[in-house]
Amino acid sequence: MMATPSGSELPPYARVVADIRARITAGELEPGARAPSTREITREWGVAMATATKALAALRQEGLVEAVRGVGTVVRGVPGSAARHPREPKRRTTAVADGGHTGDTGLNRDVIVQAAIAVADAEGIDGLSMRRVSTELRVSAMALYRHVTGKEDLVTEMIDKIYRDAALPEPRPEGWREALELAMRWEWAIYRRHPWAIRLTPVSGPVLSPGLMANAEWMMSVIADQGHSSETALEVVTILSAYTSGMAVQAGQAVVEEGELGLGAEQWWKSRADEFARFAAGGDYPVMFAVTSPPDVETIFTLGMTHLLDGLTPLIAPDSGHGFANASRI
Repeated sequence: MMATPSGSELPPYARVVADIRARITAGELEPGARAPSTREITREWGVAMATATKALAALRQEGLVEAVRGVGTVVRGVPGSAARHPREPKRRTTAVADGGHTGDTGLNRDVIVQAAIAVADAEGIDGLSMRRVSTELRVSAMALYRHVTGKEDLVTEMIDKIYRDAALPEPRPEGWREALELAMRWEWAIYRRHPWAIRLTPVSGPVLSPGLMANAEWMMSVIADQGHSSETALEVVTILSAYTSGMAVQAGQAVVEEGELGLGAEQWWKSRADEFARFAAGGDYPVMFAVTSPPDVETIFTLGMTHLLDGLTPLIAPDSGHGFANASRI
């Protein structure tokens, strides 16, 4: 008979499933209680977000939990028990802020925005709703509306906070290239921490906030100080931001794929070695299969940024003999 793997030998998602299953079976998590969220799982078990998502999906398949629209994932109980499947989770006494308790005590705009950012970091912007944030804070949804007018207002505040918390430095670096590299790396870091922000922050995007506009003003001023118009500055900043956000999208997709298997990029490549070998044996993709290691998105981002700024130098630098006025339009 094959030996049952110990907890330490189980895949990451399976360890999470086993632990939560044990809590449900022991009655620690009662029917109707909200199951740990993906964010809570990543924090408590130290796994990737996609691994946490996979664990909750496995628990749903076992019939131990169920997703309730507008509420989150709640415990159904041990299969076969007489417990009623709840449609609302039980509320637990939980601090909302320093000294806060169940209800609206300690609730304020900043607490709500912080909770909303945590939800979006864990579950994406599509998983964000006023009801979902209220569940995270253990208050009624109506309690939130005393501090924010609705989801649009909340999302604007979320964007504003993440940009203000990592404001670009003043004074700016003296060199235009050093300044733009700093701004691009800064925005890259924001997107890596908060991938959901990518969809909301293009120049023509749906969100306008003081923090976001301050970032654009900082970057545009770098261009304008080289003697260019505001229109030209906006064109350059749009190009730079498009590169940064596009690379962040690619990097985010790679992270999701790795997390689903609980593996890093190099381990993921090794786990697909047999499949790759079958493709390589056909001889149809000689250049692709000459690659021997996974791409490093951080290195690629820097490489692309360097060449992008090289290409824009004749258009930005005043001593290059070129300018947007004499160049073809972008």
